[in-house]
Amino acid sequence: MSLKIGIAGAAGRMGRAIAEAATQTNDMQVIAGIDQPDLQNCGHAGFPITPIGEASLGEIDVLIDFSLPAALSTHLNAARDHGCAMVIGVTGLSPVDVAAIEEAAQTIPIVQSGNMSLGVNLLAALVRDAAARLAASEYDIEVFESHHKRKVDAPSGTALLLGNAAADGRQTPLGKIGVYDRTQVRTPRGEGDIGFSIMRGGGVIGDHTVAFLGDSEVVELSHKAIDRGLFAKGALVAARWVPDQVPGVYGMADVLGL
Repeated sequence: MSLKIGIAGAAGRMGRAIAEAATQTNDMQVIAGIDQPDLQNCGHAGFPITPIGEASLGEIDVLIDFSLPAALSTHLNAARDHGCAMVIGVTGLSPVDVAAIEEAAQTIPIVQSGNMSLGVNLLAALVRDAAARLAASEYDIEVFESHHKRKVDAPSGTALLLGNAAADGRQTPLGKIGVYDRTQVRTPRGEGDIGFSIMRGGGVIGDHTVAFLGDSEVVELSHKAIDRGLFAKGALVAARWVPDQVPGVYGMADVLGL
């Protein structure tokens, strides 16, 4: 029996990549695409793209959401009302968005991640381990990330994923040690700070490096995305996994057993 999926943000880059990846499987069927009314005619062969209110969510097993933060609450409510699981790859989430995900997850299982690729999630595990082993008194941490010129949110969801992994390794919340802008506060770097350096330009899909900078050496852990399809494949792996889970919020580390 085919897993029936819906795609929110179906007309976007990731939505199209997920739809294309799903056609290459023999166990999935995309039956609903969701996007803005003015983008309804940007659909794919085999399924329509409609506004959320017109989508056939009652027929799907999993809703994969790669839309925008502004639409997330509506999609969460719809999925909860219809009892379908979710895979959320929306980035640039606010604390209100995170709270909405946690509330919906009391009823349905949700996989939420800033990056769905195996390589990035393995990198996060390595970063966590390195941060635990390399003392804050001896090694500073900086997260470098580059994306295409059309990406709006910064730092990227992947950069925050890696920053949180480093903070976990140091056993300190990222909210207390993350530094995102050094142009306004002219002070020396604090011990334990995790900095973020951001570049936007060209067609870069996504490059990330976490550097551990000591006085005598620099250790770098990196990931370079070559094809956007890797994120789509990861989203489909999560979509296969999540319907069998109890309600709650899961990450890709749970999906991949990392």
